[in-house]
Amino acid sequence: MRHITFLVTFLVLLLIPTFVSAENMVTVKLVNYVGSTDELSIEIKGEYFTLDPTLSIQEGVKYQLLLENGNLYVKQKGEKKQEIRGGLILVPQTYDYEHIVYVNDRPYLGAMEFVVEGKNVIRPMNQLPLEDYLKGVVPFEVFSSWGIETLKAQALAARTYAVSKLGQIIDDTVSYQAYGGYEWDTGTTQAVEETKGEVVTYNNRLIETFYSASNGGITENNSNVWGGNALQYFPIKKDPYDPRNPWDFSLYQNQIEYDQIDFEKKDWWGKLEEKDEDIITTMKSWLNRNGYPGDIKILSIPEFELNGSVLDSGRSVKGSITISFMRRLFEGLVLFEQVELDDVNLNQIRPMIGGTIFKSYLIDSLERNGDVYTMKGKGYGHGVGMSQWGAHFMGVQGKSYREILSFYYPGTTIMDISSEALKINQ
Repeated sequence: MRHITFLVTFLVLLLIPTFVSAENMVTVKLVNYVGSTDELSIEIKGEYFTLDPTLSIQEGVKYQLLLENGNLYVKQKGEKKQEIRGGLILVPQTYDYEHIVYVNDRPYLGAMEFVVEGKNVIRPMNQLPLEDYLKGVVPFEVFSSWGIETLKAQALAARTYAVSKLGQIIDDTVSYQAYGGYEWDTGTTQAVEETKGEVVTYNNRLIETFYSASNGGITENNSNVWGGNALQYFPIKKDPYDPRNPWDFSLYQNQIEYDQIDFEKKDWWGKLEEKDEDIITTMKSWLNRNGYPGDIKILSIPEFELNGSVLDSGRSVKGSITISFMRRLFEGLVLFEQVELDDVNLNQIRPMIGGTIFKSYLIDSLERNGDVYTMKGKGYGHGVGMSQWGAHFMGVQGKSYREILSFYYPGTTIMDISSEALKINQ
């Protein structure tokens, strides 16, 4: 990534020294909504200044940011484009909720830097105070209509995670935390404000506040999912609050009948269609990413099964899958190939199916009936830490956010980030 030194923290602190401190600023790389593109639209509300004395961005005017031959340009409709050397930083004259930067029509508070990533991507970098960042996170992690105590529990989980990342550049995807900018909701904003500064700790240190949508009725230990030492605040135990969330999916063993392909027809390849479009699309993408480029047609899945014992939580660990397919590299050249994953960890197989379909490793059964595999299971996600649906139903039953957090992270303590006893990044 090529960009100028990130000066926004220093600039914002000069503007609002009584509002934030350097250690409570968050820097977010915007990826989720803007994608990877060489063109963005920007617009501002309120007064902003840039570090380029030759450049003036006017309120209420929509501009296009363009990347051409590695150089960044800004263009106003009907005007000539102007080159920006080194990147573009927009800093509000005053930090408040009336100063907004719109990127592709999505609003953001704070300062915004636009940098050149690689050679063909414009990457926005948003910097703003921690608590306002959280107000843009919580409504994108849970349903804003849920009760205030559940929203508070999610706010603490999100804050604890964010504080552990202070000083780093994170992004707005679920690889870190979903972040939607200045698109707030009344309930989630209230939850963040009423728990301001509170984080979840164990022995005066921030914990890893893992959570998933649903644990299927039983929590999981961190070591069973990611390895490493088993942490005491992630026990395996039954969860009476989680609604289980049963799921199932089916997959045809034979996707294309090979003996019915008429190779003599000129357009034979284009006429071939697999039976399970959603899963097969994911499977083809997996193959492309793992050493099989080109256009692919899945012929069959000769083997798909679970192997070995299960964990104490009942979650399956290993399985096998075989995929037979044709791969076209260029006109006239078709390869017949097969990928076999034999007795491997299921975390190698699940991405081939898709996490929104193969929702968890709490699997009740995998059976083949005739030409169709059917898998049934419960839960959605890894099951470590807080179940968001379980937290919801705890709130419905009158539990406070402290009780919710105590249930899902037993033995932990809520502390304020200003506490001298709190040890961060130590």
